[in-house]
Amino acid sequence: MSPPLIAACLWVLAASVTALLPMRVQYVAGTLLLATAIPLLVWIGATHGAVPVLLGCLAIVSLFRRPLGVLIWRLKP
Repeated sequence: MSPPLIAACLWVLAASVTALLPMRVQYVAGTLLLATAIPLLVWIGATHGAVPVLLGCLAIVSLFRRPLGVLIWRLKP
């Protein structure tokens, strides 16, 4: 397995552990995970192409569906 995919697996494990934390700690950890997701997707895309990046985007949206929904709701005029 390539280093970007190993890093993605570790990212998913970190996201799973973050989900078990109290809500007040989830904000900080979730923000850090979201900030590291973009460079990770770029790294995966540079190594493996577009299909794994699309799968990674779907995984990120799945993990952050509630915060992204709230963000979209707040951005509506």
